[in-house]
Amino acid sequence: MQKEHLVEAKRNVSHRAARRVSTMAEGLIGSEILKIAADIRAMVAEGKTICNLTVGDFSPAEFKIPKFLEENIKEALKRGETNYPPSDGMLPLKKSILAFYERWLDLKYPLESVLVTGGSRPGIYGTYRAVVDAEDRVIYPVPSWNNNHYCHQVGAQGAPVICNSERAFLPTRKDLEPHIRGARLLALNSPLNPTGTAFSKGALEEICDLVLEENARRGRDERPLFVMYDQVYWMLTFGSTVHYNPVTLCPEMEPYTIFVDGISKPFAATGVRVGWVVGPPDIVQKMSSIIGHVGAWAPRAEQVAVAKLLSATDQVKAYHKKMKAGLQSRLDALYKGILSLRKQGLPVDAITPMGAIYLTARFALNGRKTPSGDALRTNEDIRRYLLHQAGLAIVPFQAFGMNEDSGWFRLSVGAVSLAEIREMLPRLEKSLHQLSH
Repeated sequence: MQKEHLVEAKRNVSHRAARRVSTMAEGLIGSEILKIAADIRAMVAEGKTICNLTVGDFSPAEFKIPKFLEENIKEALKRGETNYPPSDGMLPLKKSILAFYERWLDLKYPLESVLVTGGSRPGIYGTYRAVVDAEDRVIYPVPSWNNNHYCHQVGAQGAPVICNSERAFLPTRKDLEPHIRGARLLALNSPLNPTGTAFSKGALEEICDLVLEENARRGRDERPLFVMYDQVYWMLTFGSTVHYNPVTLCPEMEPYTIFVDGISKPFAATGVRVGWVVGPPDIVQKMSSIIGHVGAWAPRAEQVAVAKLLSATDQVKAYHKKMKAGLQSRLDALYKGILSLRKQGLPVDAITPMGAIYLTARFALNGRKTPSGDALRTNEDIRRYLLHQAGLAIVPFQAFGMNEDSGWFRLSVGAVSLAEIREMLPRLEKSLHQLSH
C-alpha cells in the first residue's frame, strides 16, 4: 500500500512539473515598460515627486480627446449604438477613413482596402498573422516597438537592424540591403516610437526602391515582400518635419504596403480603441477574417463618432493647433534643458524632436559613481539612479530591442505638464553633478 502511495506521489509531482502553457506563451516576454511602472507606483505611494516620462499615453488632465469626438460618442450611446458592429468596421467609418486619406495624404483606395480594428495593435498583429508564416524572416529596425514580440508570437525569424544616433535611429537602404533577399515583411514606423524621429523623403524613397527591386527579382512562384508602415503618429510632426509614406512617394508600392493607423495618438484617444488598416484588398480581406475570429473590433458608438470626426476637417485642425503646441512646448523644454546641461560639460545629449510624443536622450553615465559609491554600469543602473535621485522616470532602449548599454532612453511627454518638466530639470542637474568618475 505504501509503495502505491509513493508511485502516485511521483506521478503527481511529474504532472505538476509539466509545462502548463503553450511554447509560444512560455517564451513570450512581458512588457518591459509595465515592469518599470511598478517602481514608479511604489515611489508615488511613498509620496515622492516623480516626473513620469515612461508611458506612451496621454493624461486627460493634460490632453483631452476632442470635445467634438466626446459629444458624438455620448450621442451615439444615447441612441443605443451599443450592439455588435460589423466585424470589419461600420460602413460610414470605412468611407470616412478613405476620404480622410485622400484628403490629407493623397491616397486613393477602394472600400475593400480598409479594415477597422480595436485600436492599432490588432492591425499590427493582423498584419503579422496574415502575411507571415513560421520561419519567415521579418526585418525591423532597432530600436522599435514590439516587433521582436510579434515575431515570437507568429514564430518568425526576426532580423533586427541596429540603427544609430547618427541616422536618428532610422534604417537606410544600405542598412536593409544585407537582409532583404527572401524576407517576407519589412516593419517600418514613422514618426518612430521610441525616438520621435521621422524618415526624410530621400531615405524613404531609397527604401521603396529596394523593396520594388527585390519584388521584381522574385519569380511568380515566390511570395512578395510586404512593408508594414505604422504611421499612427503621422499627424504629430513638429518644426520643418514632413511626414512621408511609401505609396504617395512611389505609387508602385501600393500592392506591397500595409498601413497601420488610428486615432489613439493624434487625438489623445488611446482608450477609445479605434484603429484601422489600409492596404491591398486581398491581404486586408484575409486580415478581416483573422480579426473577426479574435473579436478585436472597435466599439460601435466610438466608430460612429470617429466617422464624424475624420470628416470634420475644421475640427481636426483646431484640435491639433492646440494639442501640437502643447506637445512641442514639452518636448522643446526637455530638449533645451538637456542641451543646457550638455553645455555645462555633463555627459548628456538629445536628438531634435521631429514627431510623435517622444524625445530621444542620452545619459552617458556608464562608469560614473553615485554618492554612495555604487558604479553605474548598465542602462538599468542609470534608470534607477535618475528615478531615485532626480525623480525622473524614463525608459531605456533595451525595452525596444537594443542590447548595448549606451545610455539612450525614451522620454514621453503625453502624461506630464510643462511645469513638471521644468521642476524636474534642476533635480536632474543636481543628480548629475553628484556623480563622480
